[in-house]
Amino acid sequence: MTDLHPVIAKVTERIVQRSAASRLKYLDLIERGRDAGTNRDQLSCGNLAHGFAASGEDKAVIRTGRAMNIGIVTSYNDMLSAHQPYGRYPEQIKIAAREIGVTAQVAGGVPAMCDGVTQGQAGMDLSLFSRDTIALGTAVALSHAMFEGTLLLGICDKIVPGLLIGALRFGHLPTILIPAGPMPSGLANKEKVRIRQLYAEGKVGREELLESESASYHGAGTCTFYGTANSNQMMMEMMGLHMPGAAFVNPGTKLRSELTRAATHRVADIGWDGDDYRPLGHCVDEKAIVNAIIGLMATGGSTNHAIHVPAIARAAGIHVDWTDFAEISDVVPLLARVYPNGSGDVNHFHAAGGTAYIIRELLDNGLLHRDIMTVARADLTDYGKEPVLEDEALTWKDVPAARDDAMLRPVSNPFSADGGMKLLQGNLGRCVMKVSAVDPVRWTIEAPAAVFQDQDDVLRAFKAGELERDVVVVVRFQGPKANGMPELHKLTPALGVLQDRGFKVALLTDGRMSGASGKVPAAIHLSPEALGGGPIGKLRDGDVVRVCAETGTVEALVDAATWDARDIPAAPPPPYDTGRELFALFRHHSDLAEQGASPILAAMESEV
Repeated sequence: MTDLHPVIAKVTERIVQRSAASRLKYLDLIERGRDAGTNRDQLSCGNLAHGFAASGEDKAVIRTGRAMNIGIVTSYNDMLSAHQPYGRYPEQIKIAAREIGVTAQVAGGVPAMCDGVTQGQAGMDLSLFSRDTIALGTAVALSHAMFEGTLLLGICDKIVPGLLIGALRFGHLPTILIPAGPMPSGLANKEKVRIRQLYAEGKVGREELLESESASYHGAGTCTFYGTANSNQMMMEMMGLHMPGAAFVNPGTKLRSELTRAATHRVADIGWDGDDYRPLGHCVDEKAIVNAIIGLMATGGSTNHAIHVPAIARAAGIHVDWTDFAEISDVVPLLARVYPNGSGDVNHFHAAGGTAYIIRELLDNGLLHRDIMTVARADLTDYGKEPVLEDEALTWKDVPAARDDAMLRPVSNPFSADGGMKLLQGNLGRCVMKVSAVDPVRWTIEAPAAVFQDQDDVLRAFKAGELERDVVVVVRFQGPKANGMPELHKLTPALGVLQDRGFKVALLTDGRMSGASGKVPAAIHLSPEALGGGPIGKLRDGDVVRVCAETGTVEALVDAATWDARDIPAAPPPPYDTGRELFALFRHHSDLAEQGASPILAAMESEV
């Protein structure tokens, strides 16, 4: 067996040492949860009667308390293509549970918003904090003490992190996440990008753009590009929290149904009354968190997880930072090119060998922790195989080699020697840049700044021809405290047009860029943010800014005395429409992006 890479071992040990006190406190929490906390033994007869009053044919079994009752937390709605398939999952799960003598109930539902719908709209200001709302909803669902196991139904951007953060407070429960899978492939991604840029230039109209988008996003299932939603699914495999290979099987297939059935059976096998107890709080440990980061680097995953992974980790008493990400990225090669980092989508990725191939390659080369507690029957080795149906029965087979070397490569011949996520720091703070889809000639941009406080002002300047030059577009007051840290994805076509016209262009922001950020260099999540005194607030139009992924620097090339004398302008007024005002409490108490930008975790830690 290949020894673990020394840098990965070093980073893991540093995280263990950094987290020692908080992790011990967390493990004590879940030990108490099992023995004296939220379980049916603690319920009075009146409590229990309320819990099974409407459970129909399962009432007698739930009443006895001798078999596991599985709590389903679902993010179903039929507006999200990714989550629409979940509508029928509870009944399927209940049937699968009865097959083995246990029961299941829907413990609760959580909201699931779509960044694709809210992108560039007022609703996007609720997006990041919807994660914390989902975590709270998950905790409410599981607080009823009726359950000995949990199945989490969620797939997209903030939903999976939110479900995990909430469920980890009940980490004594065995828990499996169940995906629904990606929609079949639609319009080729290259053509979609072409139409978007033509629309940004005014060369095609809204009807042509809508036709293109409708051909891309056309049915039930997750969007097929490799953004935050599909990076979620990859990470759940890397952490061993899915049934092996479940991530990218299309909805409505027999294999998809059998994986859901298997997850139901398996969560019953790993309960505390058996001899293979695998509670969520022990599955999500320091090694599992490091594996999630490794997976992001090896596949060119979403930069949004530079925020979500620290938040998930904190919920389990573990503390990671962007230095950990950067050091892992330096030694983990890029083994996949999935759109926007390549031409093929996640369906092509899965057909080529997918996550199973990536995990096997990383394990065989000492680049992944094998010895983690997964929800499967062994360690992470099982996740290096792909699920198939043989005579209608679910089984797993080895993936001998990549089936498409334009999509997947071995460690011996990677697309890049590193993972492509860079930490940048300097007199403007700390931020991250994903360079796996950026041409290396654009890794360094030094140009005058054009400073904005609203993304719509950027687009107005673009349309007016005011950005026809080498430029670092600065969009500030976009952090979690200012407006909830919306993604700025709708800037991508305009910035791409400027770059295609031959200009040197970069984006610098204390906000977020899409998890599908692509060819334009984007220095994002700049921390500290402008609201509250972050130095990005000192920038003025025309200041020369250097953004360099080669040296890991982000700095304003301004005379020190001039820089120190500058004030930070007043922030724009707080939002007061479309429900954004309801999230004022979250904005006021959010912490830094590098810590996870979570108001609920910041407040929780201040109490303990």
